[in-house]
Amino acid sequence: HVQLVESGGGSVQSGGSLRLSCAASGYRFRRGCMGWFRQVPGKERGGVASIDRDGITNYADSVKGRFTISVDNAKNTIYLQMNSLKPDDTAMYYCAADLQGTCPPFVAWVSVVNYWGQGTQVTVS
Repeated sequence: HVQLVESGGGSVQSGGSLRLSCAASGYRFRRGCMGWFRQVPGKERGGVASIDRDGITNYADSVKGRFTISVDNAKNTIYLQMNSLKPDDTAMYYCAADLQGTCPPFVAWVSVVNYWGQGTQVTVS
C-alpha cells in the first residue's frame, strides 16, 4: 500500500511561485507513475503534470512553460515548481501515484488512479 504526503501549498499573489512536494512510501520496488491533479469546487478533477518511471513528463496545456514536475527517485518524492501563477491556478492540488510505470493520459488516469494524496490548497490572488 502506497501512502502519499503532500506539502507546500499556500497563498501567493499573481505572478508568484510555489513548490509542492509529494513523498511516496510503500513502494516495494521502483516507483510507478506519479503526478498532480487539481480541482476547484463544482468542477471535475483535472490533470496538471505527470512523470513516469523513466522520467518522461507530461503537462496540461494550461501550465506548459510555467510548471515543472521533477523527481528525487532516492526519496520517491516528486515536486511541482509553479511559476508565473495566475488566479485560475487556484485549486486544491492532489498528488497521484500508480503501481504501473507508464502514465496514462490525464483524462483516463483520473478515474483509475491507484493512490491519492490528501490534497494541498493553492490560492492565487
